[in-house]
Amino acid sequence: MRVGRITTVEDIPAARNPMYKLSVDFGEAGVKQCVAGVKNFYAKDLLVGKLVVAVVNLQPKSVAGVVSECMLLASYDDTQLSLLTPDKEMGLGVKVG
Repeated sequence: MRVGRITTVEDIPAARNPMYKLSVDFGEAGVKQCVAGVKNFYAKDLLVGKLVVAVVNLQPKSVAGVVSECMLLASYDDTQLSLLTPDKEMGLGVKVG
């Protein structure tokens, strides 16, 4: 798991469920593309620039026709979702343990 910063957010019109295609910058580990089902909980402008925690050592997987290379971590229940974030500014790509 690593800390990254969301740099871009795009809609995925072909998705059956409300999803975004995100670019997440992990510093020296590079920029990875992520498909995340957070559209019902976050507006695009609230996501751009947000620090997040993600699993980065996953095999790329096609979701709604878009390749996803990492997975954002979140807490959620039936009515709400909250992305996991560091409680202070951290370097991009730092490990989470």
